[in-house]
Amino acid sequence: MTDTFLRHPFKRSEPSRHRLAIPRLLVLVCLSLTACASLPDVRYLNASLTPESSPTIKTAQGDLSPQKSESLLTQRLRNSKVDLPEMAALEEAATGSPLIAGNKLTLLNDGPATMKAMIAAIKTAKDHVNLETYIFGQDSMGDEFADLLIQKQREGVQVNVIYDSVGSLGTHPDFFKRLRDAGIAVVEFHPVNPFKRFGSSWRLNNRDHRKILVVDGRIAFTGGINITDDYSSGSLFRSKSKNKSHLGWRDTHIQVEGPAVASFQWLFLQTWVSQREDDLASRKYFPKLEPVGNKIVRVIASKPGGDYEVYKAYVLAMQQAKTSIHITNSYFVPDKQMIDALTDAAKRGIDVKLVFPAVSDASLVMHAGRSFYTELLASGVRIFELQASVLHAKTAVIDGYWSTVGSTNLDMRSFLHNSEVNLIALDQEFGSTMESAFNEDLKNSIEVTPEKWAERPMSDRMQEWFARQFEYWL
Repeated sequence: MTDTFLRHPFKRSEPSRHRLAIPRLLVLVCLSLTACASLPDVRYLNASLTPESSPTIKTAQGDLSPQKSESLLTQRLRNSKVDLPEMAALEEAATGSPLIAGNKLTLLNDGPATMKAMIAAIKTAKDHVNLETYIFGQDSMGDEFADLLIQKQREGVQVNVIYDSVGSLGTHPDFFKRLRDAGIAVVEFHPVNPFKRFGSSWRLNNRDHRKILVVDGRIAFTGGINITDDYSSGSLFRSKSKNKSHLGWRDTHIQVEGPAVASFQWLFLQTWVSQREDDLASRKYFPKLEPVGNKIVRVIASKPGGDYEVYKAYVLAMQQAKTSIHITNSYFVPDKQMIDALTDAAKRGIDVKLVFPAVSDASLVMHAGRSFYTELLASGVRIFELQASVLHAKTAVIDGYWSTVGSTNLDMRSFLHNSEVNLIALDQEFGSTMESAFNEDLKNSIEVTPEKWAERPMSDRMQEWFARQFEYWL
């Protein structure tokens, strides 16, 4: 199932009973009502920021002093060219989000590992479960999730669910009625039907693309995986499946434990309040969180009309890169400033490698992304296309220590029109884990060389040109 509703009318024809079929009329109406927003000027972002002398690091005992913050961050790197305290202070100035210490991170590659971990966490719930997802599908995985949530609600655990109206448009209303009838509190984000929120602005183009699960305020999950059969499948090369006729999905999620969980809880509650006037059932949404690990993270979220936090964090990390930029992303339709950040990095000798899909659930987006290849390749950026799986991951690791996992695609839709969330980790050990995952993607990809790219047929070039005309909405 494609990631955003504007992609559905142009998607590849692939067998799946969960594919959404948005009428073209709906798309045209949406585009006609959309005011053109624009991304901020970030060409000289690092020079324009006025950071504090050291970044803020929050712990279970309160904020660390500037001296302790700098010492802790400096200890994170050994024999590195990176000035981590300076980079962290710049990023805080750009995003407004502090660092949070004392966390445990578990990287979850692909759907099977993610679904197993999330289901296991929900089964342990004693107080509440908060789920925010773009797609909640009515299929075997969706039903399994729904059954478990209903069971927990009947056990006295308060379950609260936010689903995106467009993302879940293919799910029958009776599916959500069943949840409500069981006592689960359910919110439909920005309903497609404007009469469902009479008197409120109708924001069809602004979608909730976040994926957040919080259990008892102590365990959080985020990343790219939706609650459907497609996303719960594993990539062909990771699952070692012998069924070559079925392409699995390559995706990434992350499990978070520790003080940073409270940030995901706040984001869920803010979204809830923005969509519903009545209060959530009273529960212990913010228990005291002790350190459970040694990972320092930053939770950043963006929304339409906001301060473009995720976009700024990505561009700043690219601009500040000293050795490498390694990105895996499913939908790549960025603005010129991000292209410049990547090409400038390659020109100054940074190892820039990008993994994009060879097979996509959104062919229009894939062709639009390929329209940037010529410029990227000419600058020395190396591009690889993942084979034998539908790529849906949104991850990056820069200089081996700055890593991010989240819901944000590197496209205008994520940057301008969607609500998104990403976790950033500043840690070499976790960076090594991310590098290992990236290298496995590389092993299962084919490099697009400048010579090979120059030989592509005219029909491909025409598709790239056509798709590029829609870049603002993709």
